[in-house]
Amino acid sequence: MASFSFGSGNAAKLLRIPLYLAGRAGTLVIPRGARWVFGCGAGVGDGALALHRVAAAEGHDTVWLTSSDREDRDAAALGLRTVRKGSLRGWWATARARVVVVTHGLGDVNRYAVSGAFVVQLWHGIPLKRIGLDSPATTQVPDVPGAPLLRRLVGFLYCRAAQRIRVFPAASHRSRGRLESAFALGDGRVVVTGEPRVDVLSAGDPTERRAAASDALARVVGELPTASRTILYAPTWRDGADDPAVPSATQWVRIIQMLEQRDAVLLVRSHPLGEGGYAPPLPSRRVRMLGSGLLTDVTPVLPAIDVLITDYSSLAYDVGLLRMPVLFLAPDAEDYARTRGFYGRFQDVAGDDAATGWDSLLPQLSALLDDEDLFSARAERSDTLSAEMHAFRDGGNTRRVYETIRARGIPAPKGAA
Repeated sequence: MASFSFGSGNAAKLLRIPLYLAGRAGTLVIPRGARWVFGCGAGVGDGALALHRVAAAEGHDTVWLTSSDREDRDAAALGLRTVRKGSLRGWWATARARVVVVTHGLGDVNRYAVSGAFVVQLWHGIPLKRIGLDSPATTQVPDVPGAPLLRRLVGFLYCRAAQRIRVFPAASHRSRGRLESAFALGDGRVVVTGEPRVDVLSAGDPTERRAAASDALARVVGELPTASRTILYAPTWRDGADDPAVPSATQWVRIIQMLEQRDAVLLVRSHPLGEGGYAPPLPSRRVRMLGSGLLTDVTPVLPAIDVLITDYSSLAYDVGLLRMPVLFLAPDAEDYARTRGFYGRFQDVAGDDAATGWDSLLPQLSALLDDEDLFSARAERSDTLSAEMHAFRDGGNTRRVYETIRARGIPAPKGAA
């Protein structure tokens, strides 16, 4: 069931305008210190966590802003100092911070205290579907009298918020162009450094990466058979609409049969903003849930996955860093292109053989698992796609982002050499 839409989110944003104004007045008189504050709309993880680790190791005063008991526990397990972002202390921590690091939007921290800070927007994936000002979905409002005027107001507020961004890392020059357009950013604020969130897919020894990822995955979904192929299904968000790819009961039976015959396990990761009803009608050890409630950040466990199935997720670009084959399941590609839009053509990424339903996907998946030559060809195709979008594969993205922030006027912590 869908749990969020741009329309409802934008309506709430408009109602909060007086709070934004009050917060702005406060930040005009409160001096900013040297602290860095971090937040992530998906929980404790993603590129914000990678950059936090570097900043903390360099000696900066850091605080992670949380929004739930779950985030408090996750942060505590990592030894992070935390403050609830919606509290008065959260407002004060944001208002006093020199550097504000987010991955989704300014609401990752206390949104009413960002004015005047050095904002680093790490984002959370290379755009395939249109985002920001490039997508009509971004400025949706409820169908009420005056809706066109409200949409223009939302667009204006979105632009104003984006102008606070000082550094916006991009994975490549191609990705940079998309981000500059989506956020109406110029002046060199979008920089090709690589994305901190994917360093975990490039750093270190591949065998050790897979072993660490397998251990982390097992802690969440339980032990997996040693010789089994592991398949990740990760559909993306439908902007508040229902997911059209949820299997029927009959399709679930066929899915499980195929998994049994080929000794494979399917991990289902619905998008956290629109989790669908993906539980099979009967329990099966071959199908396991991997939603955000179980695992906040999926990227660190990707080295333990053998095949990705997705539609419009940026994971399709990321797993190529691991030479992982990708199959596309997109029953609503034409409608999605019309209502949301893509950067370029969907076929340029998915090829001409994207499945329109599970009935057409399962033969593709079966062939992929049965034929090593086909598996290798798909892996090569994934690697090529990723190389077009990821300029760096050296595990040094986070360091480059940190050095960019320093080069743009943020000093080293006191006492640093």
